[in-house]
Amino acid sequence: MDNLIEELKDKLIDILNLTDVNPADMDADARLVGGELGIDSIDVLEMVVMVEKDYGVVINSQEVGEKVFSSLRSLAAYIQENRPRDT
Repeated sequence: MDNLIEELKDKLIDILNLTDVNPADMDADARLVGGELGIDSIDVLEMVVMVEKDYGVVINSQEVGEKVFSSLRSLAAYIQENRPRDT
């Protein structure tokens, strides 16, 4: 899961245009939305689209989204648990 967390750090920096953030400085357990990164509801929509497009994982309700986007670790765990398995 650590590799997925590192991958997500890079993707979030890219899609949210967090130019002054270094992946090494991102704490996997820190609050993601409303935390130090300044991620807001518009950013969450962009993250939902990225998760669905890149990982094939659907986040279909606000309640699920609030849990999933609470931290990078929770996002990685949700993707890992719900990712379609290749046959």
